[in-house]
Amino acid sequence: MEHALQSFLPYAPWADPVARKLPGVRPLEIADWIVTDDAFDAQMRLRDRLIAANPDAVLRMDEAARPAAVELLNMVADALAGIQGYSHEAAGLRRPDGVVVPLDRNDPMATLGKLCQDDFCILEKRGSEHVLTAAVLCFPASWSLAQKFLRPLISIHEPVASYDEDIARRVQRLFDAVRVGQVLWRANSLLYADPDLHQPRNEGESRPRPGPAAPYVRSERQCLRRLPISGAVVFSIHTWVVHRKDLTAEQEGDLQRHMPGAKPEPAQ
Repeated sequence: MEHALQSFLPYAPWADPVARKLPGVRPLEIADWIVTDDAFDAQMRLRDRLIAANPDAVLRMDEAARPAAVELLNMVADALAGIQGYSHEAAGLRRPDGVVVPLDRNDPMATLGKLCQDDFCILEKRGSEHVLTAAVLCFPASWSLAQKFLRPLISIHEPVASYDEDIARRVQRLFDAVRVGQVLWRANSLLYADPDLHQPRNEGESRPRPGPAAPYVRSERQCLRRLPISGAVVFSIHTWVVHRKDLTAEQEGDLQRHMPGAKPEPAQ
């Protein structure tokens, strides 16, 4: 699989005391909701291949979520029109790599997956919790879309040890409170030995734990935004995978101080 690495990490979550505490969210300017970076071409080639060759692994949509999915597609297409390198054409939306993506509203999640580097999950309030009702997830970090589809927030996060009942209540309140016209964001980071972006795993299937010399850092910028018509909440994910040699000296130093297991073992 192609390793679509970025050459730098614009934000180091491990160095930010706000990001180190769950849920660690803060407001974001709407204009910064979707971004592109220097791995755009490679990541989009990978996304196109995954959607074409393995759609059952990366796409899900409950038919009842179709209005929200189409609403999200329209919102993303409008947002991308303001980003350098994108342009609207009669045949669809031209990406910065020159590929023209038809805006197929009959297949909204697949179309979303081909437009930009971000993955998108749609969560709708059903009963007292938000449920994952549609998604394009090309770059899962050790979770399975097929397994999480149509499950509520607390069930989605069941294997995460730090996601206790208190955090679950706070996150549900956050989903209830996010306002139309507002974007909230947080970021995470993990050490990886394998730089592949597409790493699905089922519950109980552990990710191989890298040693302190693990060569890659994987970081997700996760955003929340409410759709104004359907009221659904969109959870978008932009993924960076950076070789540790490409971190700044300050980032690497903070990584070793704050991320468990990142400090190299002393020589024997």
